[in-house]
Order: sequence, then structure tokens, then C-alpha cells
Amino acid sequence: MINRELIRIKIVQLTYAYYQNGNRNMDNAEKELLFSLAKAYDLYNYLLALIVSVTQEERHRVEIAANRATREGTEAPSQRFAYNKFAVQLEENKQLNLFMENQKRRWEDDMEAVRKLCDQIEQSTIYKEYMASEDDSYDVDREVWRKIYRTLIQENPDLDAVLEERSLYWNDDKEVVDTFVIKTIKRFDPENKADQELLPEYRDEEDREFAVKLFRATILNADVYQRYMSEASRNWDFSRLAYMDVVIMQIAIAEMLTFPNIPVSVTINEYVDLAKLYSTPRSGGYINGMLDTIARHLVQTGKMMKAMPEPRQRRNRDDRQEERYFRREGRRPTVAETSAQRLAERQRTEEVQAENLENDNAE
Repeated sequence: MINRELIRIKIVQLTYAYYQNGNRNMDNAEKELLFSLAKAYDLYNYLLALIVSVTQEERHRVEIAANRATREGTEAPSQRFAYNKFAVQLEENKQLNLFMENQKRRWEDDMEAVRKLCDQIEQSTIYKEYMASEDDSYDVDREVWRKIYRTLIQENPDLDAVLEERSLYWNDDKEVVDTFVIKTIKRFDPENKADQELLPEYRDEEDREFAVKLFRATILNADVYQRYMSEASRNWDFSRLAYMDVVIMQIAIAEMLTFPNIPVSVTINEYVDLAKLYSTPRSGGYINGMLDTIARHLVQTGKMMKAMPEPRQRRNRDDRQEERYFRREGRRPTVAETSAQRLAERQRTEEVQAENLENDNAE
């Protein structure tokens, strides 16, 4: 379950914390990294357990409503959602139950949050359409929980607050972990019953090694990587860069040099995205240019043996002036203006070709 996107996020956080912490102990920092990744896997299981807790609360509500209906001689409530086939299978899942047995706290300790979520579900269009549907197949039961999760759990500030109280690590993990919970819901097969496999903590040992090697390379080679940054910054005062930008670029350089099978473009894109998330609004573009420059330098000097795409050609002076004009005007060029630009470029090309032809004939 713990993928490289999550690993990169954790290493950015832990590297930043490492330099902010006066006691820079590499072994302790590495243990902290692995512990924080393990907590992300705990969150994955805990969110699956939330589905079970909601189901059990719904069952309790149905039981109360059924007793009232018996006393009053009214129609008994539907038990469909309370005994949703997918949720029942998840409730019986051996792997999830084993995990919950070892947890000190459960959702039963936060029943107010569970009840509030139940209320939100019952008031939703998803729930009402599900209860009104005549299709009682397993696929429909599984799909309604996928929709509920995406709509009411994935973006739920109240739940986020509860989870953050449980663990400070979970605040930044949930967005990534949510995708794995949804993936797990879709993977459930009724044929597997209680033995349905959940996602493993790591896809394979290689991902765990990726985390440790990347973190160690980032810290142990910091001076070398920061020298590359300083040399590439040219007219910029390296000391005035946002510290998070330095951390992100340092990790990116470590990845480029430590893992020969990861393309440079993949590494740059990943850390540009992280810069947009964790640093200043302008950091993404700046880091993109810096890392590209550093990568080309490393290839040219033989320090890195990776393929690099051809550098983008610089636009001519007229094109840049046109772009500045439209920016001043506060608008984008129209289709007609864009076509005119293309025509002008074609004409310039034809003029150059004609001039070259005349020179050849003259010779």
C-alpha cells in the first residue's frame, strides 16, 4: 500500500524536520521515517474499520426502529444497508480483525463521529437511491460504499479532525491513503469471503529499501547536492532560497543519482508537485528549471548516466514581445490572432528558405 508517492512525501517532511532539530541523529531519523510510514498503513486499516463501525451503528438503529415498529404496529424498517453484503464481508475479514485486536483505541471510542457520519449517509441521495433500488446484488452493495466513501468520507473535515487527534502523522497521509481504501473496496470479491486479502504494507521489499536509501543519500550527501544547487542558481542568491525548496531539490538530486532506473523526467515532475504542495506558489516553476539544469550538468560531466530530453528551443524576440503584449492587455490571443502568428512564422520560414536558395544560385 505504501507507494513511492507517499514515501517521497514522508522524506520531504522528515528531512525538513531533521535539519530543524538540533539533535541530528541519523539512526533515530531513519527509525522515525519507517515509523511514520507504518502509521500510514495503520490509517489504511483504521479507515476500513470505519465502514464496519458505521454498519454496526446502522444495525443498532434498525433494531431500535424495528422494536418501535412492533410496539406501534407499523411497517418494519429495511435492513438492507445494515446488512450490506460488502460491509458484512469486510466485518468478517480476518486480516482487518487481526489488526483491530492489536489497537488500543477503536471507533467505539469516537462514536459521536460515527453517529454523525451515519446521519450524513442517511440524508444523502446516494443512500436514498440505494434503499429504493430493487437490485440487491453484491456489486450494488459494494458500489454504494465506494460512492459513500468518495463523497462523504474522503472529504470530511469532522473526520479529519478526529483522525488528527489520534495521530499527527495522519494529517498529511489521508489524501493518499483514501485512494488505497477506494482501491480495496473495488477489489473485494464475495468468493473470497473472510479471506479477502487487503493491500500489503509495502508492495515489495524494494519500496522499503527505496525509502531508506533515498533518505540516507539525501542526508549523507547534502553538501555535494547543495553545491550543485548553488552552481545552478547563477544570478540567484542561493542563501535566500526558501528552505523547503532547498530540501525538496536536495531529495530530488539524491533520487536522480541513487536510482538509475527512475527517469529524470519522473523525478523532476514528482518533486515539482511536492513543491507546489509544501512550498511557495512560485517554487514549482523555479525548482523545475533548477533540477533540469542540474540534471543536464550531471549528465554532461559523467556523474549521471541517464537520458535527457532535448532542451526546449528559446522563442524568438518577436514571439516574446507578442506574449508580453497580450499579458499587458490582460487577455489570451484569439483564434484569429493565433492563426496570424502561425502564418507569420510560416512566412518568415519561407523567406529564409528563399534567401538561402538565392544565395545557392548566386554561387
